[in-house]
Order: sequence, then C-alpha cells, then structure tokens
Amino acid sequence: MTSTPKAPENRDSQAELRPIRYAELSRRDIRSLIFHLLYAAESHEYNTPLLSIVDSLNRGFDLDIPFECEAVEVARKVIEERDLLDAQYAGLLANWRPDRVSVCTKLILRLGLWELLHTDTDSRIVLNEAIELAKCFAEDDAYRFVNGLLDRAVKEGLKKKPENLQS
Repeated sequence: MTSTPKAPENRDSQAELRPIRYAELSRRDIRSLIFHLLYAAESHEYNTPLLSIVDSLNRGFDLDIPFECEAVEVARKVIEERDLLDAQYAGLLANWRPDRVSVCTKLILRLGLWELLHTDTDSRIVLNEAIELAKCFAEDDAYRFVNGLLDRAVKEGLKKKPENLQS
C-alpha cells in the first residue's frame, strides 16, 4: 500500500483576510499611498478629481481611505504645486532633460521636494523614504538618481516654504 504525501497546511491561507484600515498605516505606508494617488492622478492627466480617485480605490480595493486625511491632503497639495516642484528639480538636473525623467521618478521627486519644503521632517528621513519609494516603484537605478537630486537640493539650500510655494 502506498501513501500519498499530505500537502503542508498553510496557516496564512486559513487566516481571514481583512482590509488594512487607514489608521493602521505606518508613515511609510502613507507615503506609498500618496504616491499611488499621485500616480492615478497623473494617469488620468489630472482630469479626474482626486476625491473620485480615492472613491474608486476605496470601492475597487475594499479600502477605507478617508476623504479628509493626510494622504489625500498632501497628494492634493503636490498636485496643485506640481509645476513649481518640477521647476525646482529641473533646475538641479545636470546633463539631463526633464522630459527624460520617468513618471514614477518624477512623482517621487515631487513628493520628496514637497516634504522638504513644507514639513519639519528631517531631510535625511525624507531622502531615505524617497529612496525606498524609488526602489519599490521606479526603475532599477532610479533610487540613486532620486538620492542624488534630493541630496543636491538639500546641500544647495532648498528654501523651506518660499512665498511662491505657500500652501
């Protein structure tokens, strides 16, 4: 008599999947959510209202992103200031045209610059978080590019909350 081996039980497959609540997100998770909101807005060429994007994500992925939360507010501000933020990083490019910067890298640069300009978060944390976003969502070596550009912005004395970038 031969016996067939039993498949190992996977405890994870038996656990009930539940959506992660917004209140349970880490700071890194919130930055990732902001990136996703920015990406969706960019994909829709900024013709779809941000709250419609949030509503679609909530319904489509069983999420609970509040319409009035930090992630939505920051995404809204980055979208509103995108031209000014693009001009900030374009001025730092050496031997590189702004139109060569990929969409994901551009969005990460915008978020990183916005954080440097508008928050009290230590610049080392902002750079590290931007690098981590680039490692997750941009091209293979984009994290080096993001690190170099944001580091240069900090070293060249990027001004905190200049008049033309007030929120």
